[in-house]
Amino acid sequence: MFSLVQKRRLFFLISAAVIIPGVIIMLYSVLTTGSLFRLSNDFVGGSIYEIKFVESGAEEASIRDVFAANGNTDISIQRLGSPDENRWSVRANFQDESTQTAILNGLDVLAPVDRESLRVEQVSGTVGQEVSQSAFLAVAVASVIVTGFIVIAFRQVPNALRYGVCAIIAMIHDVLVVSGIMSLAGLLLGWEVDALFLTAVLTVLAFSVQDTIVMFDRIRENIPKHLGEPYETIVNRSILETMHRSLATQLNAFFIMVAILLFGGESIKQFIGILFVGLLTGTYSSIFIAVPLLVAWEKGEIPFVNRQKPLSPVEA
Repeated sequence: MFSLVQKRRLFFLISAAVIIPGVIIMLYSVLTTGSLFRLSNDFVGGSIYEIKFVESGAEEASIRDVFAANGNTDISIQRLGSPDENRWSVRANFQDESTQTAILNGLDVLAPVDRESLRVEQVSGTVGQEVSQSAFLAVAVASVIVTGFIVIAFRQVPNALRYGVCAIIAMIHDVLVVSGIMSLAGLLLGWEVDALFLTAVLTVLAFSVQDTIVMFDRIRENIPKHLGEPYETIVNRSILETMHRSLATQLNAFFIMVAILLFGGESIKQFIGILFVGLLTGTYSSIFIAVPLLVAWEKGEIPFVNRQKPLSPVEA
C-alpha cells in the first residue's frame, strides 16, 4: 500500500517553504506600508471614486493634482480597463459633500466626466474598525466551535483532543498561506483587503474543516475495523479511501473558478483568485497536514508535546 503519511516530513517542508516567505513578505509590508496588507476603505475608511471621462486627456498626474488641490495628498489611483476606456478608480480620505463637489468640478476641467458612470462611496474609519474586529472574532469563535465539535464527535476515539488541535493547525496553515499570497499581491498588483476577502477566507476555512472532518471520520471508522494494525497504517488507509472524494469535490469548484477568472469581470477576479488559492491550500492541508500531524503526534515527533503510548488493539 502506497504510504502518504511516511512522507509527512516532506509535506511539512513544502508548507514551510510557502508559509515562511509569506510571513517575510507580510513583515516587509508592515515595514513599508504600515500594515500586513494593502487595506481598502472597508477597513481604513475614506472615499472611493470610480470615474469615466468622456474625452481623453486625464492622466494620473493631473488627477492627483486635482485631489491634492482639495487637501488629499495621500491617494491611490488605478486605471480600470484599457487606456481607451478612460476609466479610473481613486481612493482618498473621507470627505464632506462640498469637497466632493470641488473635486468633481476639478475633474471636469481636465476632461468631461460621464456622470452616468460616476460612482462615489464613503466608509468611515469607525465602520472599518468594526469590520476588522468582527472578522477576527468570527475566526476565533469558529476555531473554538470546530475544536469543541470534533472533541465531542470523536469522544470515543483515544486522544480525541488531538483531532481538534490538528484541525485548527490546518486552519491556521490555510490562513497563513492565503495571507502571504494576499500580501504579495498587494505589493505587486495593488490588491486590497476588503469585505470580500474576509468572505473568501471564511469560505476557505469552512471547506478546509469539512475535508478534515471527513478524513478524521474515516480514521474513526477504521480503527475498530482493523484491530492490531499500526496507527500509521490505519491513517494511511483512511487517506487513500477518502482522498478521491475530496479531490473530486474540489476539482469541480476549481474548474468553475478558472472559468470565472478567465472570462469574469474585473470586480470579482480578486475574490475568485483568493478563493481559488484558499481552496487549493485547504485541500492540501486536509490531506497532507492535518492527518499526518496525527501520526507525528502519536509517534512523538512534535517538539514539546509529551508522547503517549501508541494505540493498542484493546484501546482501539
